Amino acid sequence: MLSHDRIWQAIDRLAAENRLSASGLARKAGLDPTTFNRSKRVAADGRPRWPSTESIAKILAATATELSMFLGSEAPRHRFEGVRPIPLLGLAQAGAGGFFDDGGFPIGQGWDEVAFPAAGENVFALEVSGESMLPLYRHGDTLIVARDAAIRRGDRVVVRTTAGEVMAKVLQRKTGRTLELASLNPDHLPRTLALAEIDWMARIIWASQ
Repeated sequence: MLSHDRIWQAIDRLAAENRLSASGLARKAGLDPTTFNRSKRVAADGRPRWPSTESIAKILAATATELSMFLGSEAPRHRFEGVRPIPLLGLAQAGAGGFFDDGGFPIGQGWDEVAFPAAGENVFALEVSGESMLPLYRHGDTLIVARDAAIRRGDRVVVRTTAGEVMAKVLQRKTGRTLELASLNPDHLPRTLALAEIDWMARIIWASQ
């Protein structure tokens, strides 16, 4: 039976199988990036909201997916074992206080979520806002970061300072006292921060395009 939950789960599964966030899937299909956001799935009065047949047709065409595969009556061509929902925060939320535990992982409930193949326990998503990360990351892109992933020189990372600033950079050098970070945007200068200023640092393991 075609239910509200099933259709939205199928959209999330299709996004994950194509290594996209829900907003990335919408963008790939030429739709507004917010078309499949969690906030669009339930109306303000609690009534379930359904995606349009036009939006479904566009994502199937964009991913060359048959309707029967989309609804799960056939095995998908791509399958990632262990796909699970992970928390999705905006960069402004990530910079605010009270949203992370001592290990740098989102706490509480009510977050939006994206489906992503399981890659360790301390994995979450950040939605890019603004233009400071151009040309590599655009407004609305989703960054998947791993707090427990090993970080080496040259890796792209997200850093949160004790002052609540959140930034995506490239790790240039880490000493016993400082962290040297190169900027992704040529209009922004490199940063050198004392380790005491760093709340947490996570490696970017995937980004929507």
